[in-house]
Amino acid sequence: MNSIKIIFIGILVFLSQTINAQEKEHHTNEWKSNRPDGHAPISVMGDHYHHKGEVMFSYRFMYMNMKGLLQGDNAISNLATHQKGYMVTPLSMPMKMHMLGAMYAPSDKITLIAMVNYIQNDMALQMRMPNGMTRAFSTSSSGLGDIKLGMLYKFINKNKESLHANVGISIPTGELNAKDVTPMSAPNKIQLPYPMQIGSGTYDADLGLTYLGQAETFSWGSQLKGTYRFGKNSYDYSLGNRYSLNSWFAVKTHQWLSFSARLEGLIVSPINGKNPNLNPMMVTTANTENSGGKFINGGLGFSVYAFKGSLKNLRFGFEFSTPLYQNLNGIQLKNKETITAGLQYSL
Repeated sequence: MNSIKIIFIGILVFLSQTINAQEKEHHTNEWKSNRPDGHAPISVMGDHYHHKGEVMFSYRFMYMNMKGLLQGDNAISNLATHQKGYMVTPLSMPMKMHMLGAMYAPSDKITLIAMVNYIQNDMALQMRMPNGMTRAFSTSSSGLGDIKLGMLYKFINKNKESLHANVGISIPTGELNAKDVTPMSAPNKIQLPYPMQIGSGTYDADLGLTYLGQAETFSWGSQLKGTYRFGKNSYDYSLGNRYSLNSWFAVKTHQWLSFSARLEGLIVSPINGKNPNLNPMMVTTANTENSGGKFINGGLGFSVYAFKGSLKNLRFGFEFSTPLYQNLNGIQLKNKETITAGLQYSL
């Protein structure tokens, strides 16, 4: 299935839910967030808005692991990848991200968002030696990522169903020249390939629509979202655009507890341009042909919500997700598990 078909199907699914919400506008019961399933799974951003004057602070931790190589949707060994001319091939790449966020609603229609993150990347690699043996080594990078500012605009909230727009911009504050020592460069540090950089280096727009629905003991939602890069960065490239459709379903088992299931379709475009400092045949991650792909991800999680007492409006969310399908451009590390956990507190 090509990219256009996937996007078209996603739009049809999203619009069908939106039309269903609009057909019931004559009802007055509103969708509400003050229940354990009142937010989307913790991995979904910009999923809910607030009433005028409300403030929310959040902290999220995300761990994403990549291990083993794929060519398209088929496994390929590091040896076979070396035989294609690459001196170095990656073995694994765990990534950790700490995210701090704040939301403020100046009106019932508009909620403002700000988010900053701290990223830690570690990559294990192997180098092919002239004698046919291999040597393992690792590189790492860390730092503050790009700052994200955004706005949510509420269109409707009736009959326990809601629709709002997501509009955001990413400001390129993250490091774009992360360096480390490799066996070939020792003792000097050299610029690391694209996946190890902290920021995008470009101003990026995040645009989307989010639909939410509730019943007495369960809830559901969908979010259609795109990330669009403007121009190229100072190293003459831009990361690929991203297009995603998230849909989820949650069951409220108690006033304080809910469980969720999520399905995501994701398309990531290849990197546009090339960094002149990187040799594309040195390592697979330095070749822009080995970037982007199509993914279907599934996640299971839970949410704990304090509905009364001294911790009222404090929420803890957790989700474990994994790719159900992935088809990568060129040769890339295979996506494995992603774990997201977070705290949210509303005032």
